[in-house]
Amino acid sequence: MSGRLLKKVLKEHEESKHQNHHDEEDEDEEEEEDLGGRSSSINPFDLLNDGDEDPESEKETEIDDEEKKKDEEADTVQPPSKNKSKKKKKKKNKETRANVVVKAETTFDETLEALSLGTNSNQVEVQETKPSPSSSRPVLEIDPKYLNLENELRRMYGSKVVRSLESSSQAGGPGPSRQVRGGGRRGGVHHITKTVLITPMENWARWDRSFSMEFLETKDGHNYFRYTHSSSYEQAQRAFQAAQNLHDLNGVASVLINNPYHIDSLITMADYFKFAGDHQMSADAIGKCLYGLERAWHPMFTPFNGTSRLKYSHDANKPFFTALFAHMRNMDRRGCHRSALEVCKLLLSLDTDNPVGALFCVDYFALRAEEYAWLEEFSEEYQSENSLWLFPNFAYSLAIARVYLEKTEESSLDSSKSSSLDLMMQALKLHPTVLKKLVDKVPLKDQAWGKMLKHYYFRSDQSKNPSLDHLISIYVERNYLIWRLPDVQKLLKSAAELVIKQLDDKESDAEDFLSVKEEAFPAKHNEYSHLSIHDFSDSVPTLPPDNLQNFVADPRMGGGEQVAAGGGGGGHHQQQQAPPVSDVANRNPLAVFLESMLPWVNLGEGDDDADHQPDNNG
Repeated sequence: MSGRLLKKVLKEHEESKHQNHHDEEDEDEEEEEDLGGRSSSINPFDLLNDGDEDPESEKETEIDDEEKKKDEEADTVQPPSKNKSKKKKKKKNKETRANVVVKAETTFDETLEALSLGTNSNQVEVQETKPSPSSSRPVLEIDPKYLNLENELRRMYGSKVVRSLESSSQAGGPGPSRQVRGGGRRGGVHHITKTVLITPMENWARWDRSFSMEFLETKDGHNYFRYTHSSSYEQAQRAFQAAQNLHDLNGVASVLINNPYHIDSLITMADYFKFAGDHQMSADAIGKCLYGLERAWHPMFTPFNGTSRLKYSHDANKPFFTALFAHMRNMDRRGCHRSALEVCKLLLSLDTDNPVGALFCVDYFALRAEEYAWLEEFSEEYQSENSLWLFPNFAYSLAIARVYLEKTEESSLDSSKSSSLDLMMQALKLHPTVLKKLVDKVPLKDQAWGKMLKHYYFRSDQSKNPSLDHLISIYVERNYLIWRLPDVQKLLKSAAELVIKQLDDKESDAEDFLSVKEEAFPAKHNEYSHLSIHDFSDSVPTLPPDNLQNFVADPRMGGGEQVAAGGGGGGHHQQQQAPPVSDVANRNPLAVFLESMLPWVNLGEGDDDADHQPDNNG
């Protein structure tokens, strides 16, 4: 037993020395390679296999180590045994077998390493030579860090200010949070899952998995997906439609009690809170929509690199676009234009048909976020039926972007690109009706503008093309704030004066640009009538409290006071009875108009809503 124990101790001692000596040899080899210049350059892919050595040098090093160990063991290790010569013979035989094993292992490792290098090389070549599925992909790649609203708020105002606002908001509403957490104890501790599109709140309900996303097909290098609903979600959808047909907002809120992530109900409540002036609750409802929609994403759905498509033509996909567009507007309202730009890029990437009009506000967010170079790159690379330079928003916004690029690139300005003055003159010739609309909307009160508008080319604010007039109205409503900057006004004034001078000298230019517009926008009807000008406006509509009393909100929504209809046998006699919906004689015309935009309002059905009583179950 003592002989076996001695062998075990010697073996452990040899292995430790072998490891230490091998590390020293590796360091010496690295120094020799650096000094001797064995390799003139370092392959960056070698860094992926850190610790791998050249097979030949590794084999030689291991053999040299074995030979050195033989000599060292003869000098340093003196085992106290009478059978010394026999043990040495056994040890030599054992080391000989070890050398054979080392050589065999080295050969096998060398083969594997060669195969591995070959495989990696092929993969790299494929990735480098694989064509991009779309030339518009690079400009529509999305940086997820800019999607976080809190990150941009911290960059603008500092972390301390954001933390103080968050703490004050949490201190102001502990009741609902405790109520939600208390209601979820039966299912154990409730941990909210973090998402990219939205930062969820701790008091939100657990994701109920009532809908999911399915993969449809791969076409032209893009993966197509569609949302699908479970049977419980379809049942909630039928209840929502019944409440909507009855103009019963309380019924819509009741759907959310058992189905907290029913998207259509959340969007309806967001609209209600927006019209009621509670923008925080409206944004919270939209946030819950996006949280549930992101939790349902398919594992292959990668919307941030531009390879995933979610067609708006599928009815189940439409709420995602509606929620994203509303989220983008909420970001803009809070001044987070960089985050709004990323959401706008996401909308354009998911469906290149531009179903919600993201193409007609992406230029505004790019200018507000000072992404001037990106806007030029986007206008050159984005694939569209018409050149983006022909749309009124891009014609003017690219001229404005060039103004600021000229200031930052004076020393290295590309002479091949048109100047900001030339671009602005081209925009005025192509879309002259914009000038009169801007003078009225901004407003521009200098007398010089009045003289310009007397010229025949700028006299009218309407063209004979309905599609173009609609796009111009959207552009002025969306971008008029930018035209209050002195530099932009100066450019517009100079360009307008030069255009008037050129047209007086050569009237044929007006006819040339008119033919270009007719070719770009040939339709005689409004192709963009599905886009509401109000959706691109900075103004936030609100209704007076007395006009909202026919809408009933459930107090368990987590924020709002209960708004009940007057009259009837309820306990709300202290509130003034709202006038009948159909009676609009003595009401504010603007309020009636805004109220008619709500999906659950029918101005022709009189007192249907007034007879409906709130649901106070639970």
